[in-house]
Amino acid sequence: MTKYDYLIVGSGLFGAVFAHLARKAGKRCLVIDKRSHLGGNIYCEEQHGINVHKYGAHIFHTSNKEVWDFVNSLVPFNRYTNCPVAMYEGKLYNLPFNMNTFYQMWGVTTPEQATAKIEEQRAEVLSAMKEQGINAPRNLEEQALCLVGRDIYEKLIKGYTEKQWGRPCTELPAFIIKRLPVRLIFDNNYFNDAYQGIPIGGYNKITEKLLEGIECRVNEDFFARREYWESLADKVVFTGKIDEYYGYRYGKLQYRTVSFVEEVHQVPNYQGNAVVNYTEREVPYTRIIEHKHFESFGDAVYANPVTVISKEYSTEWTEGSEPFYPVNDAANTELADRYRALAAAETNVIFGGRLAEYRYYDMAPVIEQVLNHPEVKGW
Repeated sequence: MTKYDYLIVGSGLFGAVFAHLARKAGKRCLVIDKRSHLGGNIYCEEQHGINVHKYGAHIFHTSNKEVWDFVNSLVPFNRYTNCPVAMYEGKLYNLPFNMNTFYQMWGVTTPEQATAKIEEQRAEVLSAMKEQGINAPRNLEEQALCLVGRDIYEKLIKGYTEKQWGRPCTELPAFIIKRLPVRLIFDNNYFNDAYQGIPIGGYNKITEKLLEGIECRVNEDFFARREYWESLADKVVFTGKIDEYYGYRYGKLQYRTVSFVEEVHQVPNYQGNAVVNYTEREVPYTRIIEHKHFESFGDAVYANPVTVISKEYSTEWTEGSEPFYPVNDAANTELADRYRALAAAETNVIFGGRLAEYRYYDMAPVIEQVLNHPEVKGW
């Protein structure tokens, strides 16, 4: 007789939310994670009184009130608003592209002037493409140029994107940038969602509440003792790599990964913002995160005389590194579809999350997915 209703492989948001709801429904759960900590990529580490986002900046945002009410029932959220800035050749530009950006770029002060400048540059690009017999953008570079013109593309998109993907924009598919948001208002709020913030006390507070009262084991690799783990439960909730689950039957999926170099600085305020993107190709890192700004605002920043920053580097995934982002090209999409077809045929295995579905998800959609999952709705 099995001991648990569900073995949950991975303690990130999908696994932790599933376990939380299962326990509330009276189900017996065991959560295992191969890392030395719980929480997946939202895990934070306290350093010098600062919650450091160990796997990159995580900003919770959603327009789904059910999801917002759910996370706030676990822990209250602060008022953090994501307003990143971009650094290019020593000059700062506001993101996303808005009237502040256009003023910094061209000195324009009205929406009419900004629109005229963008349309002027777009027209130049479209005319040049027409002369070459190009009827539609063939790659990311041409797509971006058609959308926002040369200045914004070359200063704020090109270098950053090439660092992210590790290849020239001319070799990236156009669909990666289907649209680029252009705001003709002075609004630096990156997200359009109704709700946004950071858990007060850090993301570990959410993980603790989600997994409260649930048996959890860290430093446990599912694949090292697969038959044993599977024998313990009626069903498996799998949040790891879908290709690994099937023994790489059709081949290995590709990922991009991110590495972080942390630095402690004996100053209270290093860059004045949580996130600064570095858009020059020659600067090796994509951005610098200053973690205290996620939870300290105004003069409260100066209460702690020390700050912690992380320089973020985007590289190709290799065995042993963390798989962060699926590679959205035709070959990987086709391969992922073959694995998804296998997963869809399973009756006692539930696949969920970025790695198990080979899809990029923000935090809120993952929670929404669990809340609306047929297995959960069936309890």
